[in-house]
Amino acid sequence: MFDEKGEQYLDCINNVAHVGHCHPEVVKAAQKQMELLNTNSRFLHDNIVEYAKRLSATLPDRLSVCYFTNSGSEANDLALRLARQFRGHQDVITLDHAYHGHLSSLIEISPYKFQKGKDVKKEFVHVAPAPDIYRGKYREDHTDPASAYADEVKKIIDEAHNSGRKIAAFIAESMQSCGGQIIPPAGYFQKVAEYVHGAGGVFIADEVQVGFGRVGTHFWSFQMFGEDFVPDIVTMGKPMGNGHPVACVVTTKEIAEAFSSSGMEYFNTYGGNPVSSAVGLAILDVIENEDLQGNATRVGNYLTKLLNKQKAKHTLIGDIRGVGLFIGIDLVKDHQERTPATAEAQHIIYKMKEKRVLLSADGPHRNVLKIKPPMCFTEENAKFMVDQLDEILTGLEEAVGAKTESVISEDTPCRTKMPEEAHSEPLSDGSPDPKENPSRKRNGLCTDKHSLLSKRLKT
Repeated sequence: MFDEKGEQYLDCINNVAHVGHCHPEVVKAAQKQMELLNTNSRFLHDNIVEYAKRLSATLPDRLSVCYFTNSGSEANDLALRLARQFRGHQDVITLDHAYHGHLSSLIEISPYKFQKGKDVKKEFVHVAPAPDIYRGKYREDHTDPASAYADEVKKIIDEAHNSGRKIAAFIAESMQSCGGQIIPPAGYFQKVAEYVHGAGGVFIADEVQVGFGRVGTHFWSFQMFGEDFVPDIVTMGKPMGNGHPVACVVTTKEIAEAFSSSGMEYFNTYGGNPVSSAVGLAILDVIENEDLQGNATRVGNYLTKLLNKQKAKHTLIGDIRGVGLFIGIDLVKDHQERTPATAEAQHIIYKMKEKRVLLSADGPHRNVLKIKPPMCFTEENAKFMVDQLDEILTGLEEAVGAKTESVISEDTPCRTKMPEEAHSEPLSDGSPDPKENPSRKRNGLCTDKHSLLSKRLKT
């Protein structure tokens, strides 16, 4: 990417420009169709039919009915309507730290949002623990974390039934993005689907951020959990239009028929319009013709290997997790307690930007560096990004006396040398002060024997 001064930046986070910014084939398809015809979806046009065929061909056979929308939020809102109409149930189970869109109906089921605001959880919303085996309730040392996390969903269902409530749907991203790049343990979704179906509900897989080949091994992220797991509803958006607003809900014929039998016709003025469909078709062509799915596997594996070398070198890196070009770097102040290094993550983001590399942080503590670049990301791009990260981590650890080989005795007072221009400011919970300009957030100094990085520097 380039700014207004012509400075070049490496984009490591843009999962919207899926096949690359301003891809000529996508631009050409949009321009050609715009010159010919663009109108609302009441007018029949071949593009929407062809696009529905191409999309459904990438999915398991029973997912065969497409509803086109303009955004992932619209898609998830419609998915809730489909689920609730199916058997007349109302309640929704969602994962902690989940985010599913900006509409009121979705804020209600997005703990990532409603837990931060003044909204209270609605009685028809039930929050299950995120299946995070690094920082969650059941971790990598548990004998069967998939079953343990799924049993939490079963417990929610039982409690809801005991209160006279009925479950309409369980909704989850196939890999949790805003929750901190979380990859559920194998077998978790199968067990959850079994419990949800037993309660008369449906399983909604939110692929808005993680679909269209990003995991490399499969076109859809939910497919990597096995052929014996097929959601009842799949939602998609973001990468679907490479920056053009197009999204979709795909479901089974049974659910679609229950929805249409309600007598409420579904109509979306712009959903699946000729230009949007032409753009979507062009993107499917580019993914196939340029082997971007294979590229996600090759470059993703290479990048993960480089990052694991950094983990062995830098104490701030607690965990590297991900699949394909969907990777998270969990930053910690100490490995045993896994204390989130929130301020340090913010520092790294801004320092990387100064080096013309665009990264971002997410997760409930905003300490996870997220990597989900355009699918044309190369090994050279990966090497450049990691080299810059290595340099920043090294400088940060030197500044706070937290090099890997450093050992500070419990009986030795902390005497970490600060840069002359820096001063420290303690934070009660290790989180950034929301009143401050985030670009001024910096990192901390040793305050006790447990944490070398519990204060933030302002430089």
